[in-house]
Amino acid sequence: MPRLVALVLAAGASRRLGYPKQGVVYEGETLLARATRLASEVADEVIVVTRENNPEAEEGMASSIRAGVALAGSNARILITLCDQPRVTASHLRALIAVDAPIVASGYAGIAGVPAVFAPELIPELLALRGDVGAKAIIERHGAVVVPFEDAAFDVD
Repeated sequence: MPRLVALVLAAGASRRLGYPKQGVVYEGETLLARATRLASEVADEVIVVTRENNPEAEEGMASSIRAGVALAGSNARILITLCDQPRVTASHLRALIAVDAPIVASGYAGIAGVPAVFAPELIPELLALRGDVGAKAIIERHGAVVVPFEDAAFDVD
């Protein structure tokens, strides 16, 4: 199986919250540190996408996905996770990556979303994303194996 690269998306401007949510402390650590730690517990490599390494961050989430995927390379499984879902756990991430399917997504609030894992053959579609959208359209287009995890619905905004 190809190596697993986790992308921690943390380039958002936090406009709704009014200050950078990446630095919000949750259970003794910042949201960014928590998401990065959890990703490092399960992935072969972790890429944290911030405004500093994503010069197109103002475009929105698609630019962060493109930046991270470009750094990951073309032969990796991609785990996309966000820094503002503090209830995500390493055990949930392990459950996602244990499934061998083109797309494995988290199920919550009636949707299939991130954290989610994408097979290498979907990298061109991830690189083609534009605007302030995530990978939801790709998940919907191809379908996904869904691992239920209602706590992923809680985000910091």
